[in-house]
Amino acid sequence: MSISRTTEIKSSSALSFDDAMKKGIARALKTLKNVRGAWIENQEVLLDEKGKITEYRVQMRITFILKE
Repeated sequence: MSISRTTEIKSSSALSFDDAMKKGIARALKTLKNVRGAWIENQEVLLDEKGKITEYRVQMRITFILKE
């Protein structure tokens, strides 16, 4: 029987939501072992004074399997 755990992380990028998601997953893989999935819980953008998007942010949950 496998036991999994889920952790929540936030990641950001100046390029896109996709880039923010990839950066967050890449960072999680440096620390967590046996990562099996991720889902995006929330997305948001930061705007400058002129309404231009300056940053894309994602809040995601990463699921990984615990060692036996």
